Amino acid sequence: MTVHAHPDDEASKGPGTVAKAHDQGIHTVLVCCTGGELGDILNPAMDRPEVRDHLAEVRRDELAASAAIIGYDEVVMLGYHDSGMAGSPSNHDPRCFAQADPDEAVGRLVAEIRRHRPQVIVTYPDEQSGYPHPDHLRVHEISVVAFDAAADPNAYPDAGEPWQPLKLYYTLWSRARLAATHERFVALGLESPFTPEWFERPDLDHRITTQVDITGYTDVRGRALLAHRTQVDPESPFWFGLPDDEMRSIHPYDDYVLARSHVDAPIPEADLFAAVPAFADR
Repeated sequence: MTVHAHPDDEASKGPGTVAKAHDQGIHTVLVCCTGGELGDILNPAMDRPEVRDHLAEVRRDELAASAAIIGYDEVVMLGYHDSGMAGSPSNHDPRCFAQADPDEAVGRLVAEIRRHRPQVIVTYPDEQSGYPHPDHLRVHEISVVAFDAAADPNAYPDAGEPWQPLKLYYTLWSRARLAATHERFVALGLESPFTPEWFERPDLDHRITTQVDITGYTDVRGRALLAHRTQVDPESPFWFGLPDDEMRSIHPYDDYVLARSHVDAPIPEADLFAAVPAFADR
């Protein structure tokens, strides 16, 4: 189970891992906490009145298309409204995720954990100072509480039978990947979209415990992102500035931090399911 804030987050954070797991027969569930109603339309070709006026519905359809490309078996909408960027007036909308009662929000996620009974949950890290979106912060907050609460028979008794997930991971973009991508732009004589400000963000590579080799699945990210036609400009150098064959060879790993574990998983790991009993011998 992966827990994300908005439609399109599932396409940029760990899609190769999910696609690989799905192909290995692992049931994959995406929990999307908001509808992304306040996302900017970043693709000029989609900036049309009929799209702007129905953005929530359009983004829901985009999410379904992206999830199918990645290989999610089920998509769950947690039901909150997009909070908008940090500091915007929309942060105070009583419907938005940032204003949701934390206990109630945890209860919604607990219900989904108990219904789907995942061994592994992937969520956002505790350190998000480089991109402190209110909805991303809230995803982290409710996920770490729900990981324990789902197993507590005294917590949320109306949310289903208790279930203890075995491992909780934080997903992150490594500095090594960022640097390697930037260096490849420079080596090819191309203007890199990774300006110096990108390298001022906290370097969390020392916290990485788990690298999933996504060789054969590196193209999933681009294809899933393109499904989000309002949010992703196909001409964007950030996502598509390098040739596909170059992208395949740059850091073909998804990086994670093992935040909590109820199994003895030796570190470093190469698999989110390392030491999980049903998958230990894969």
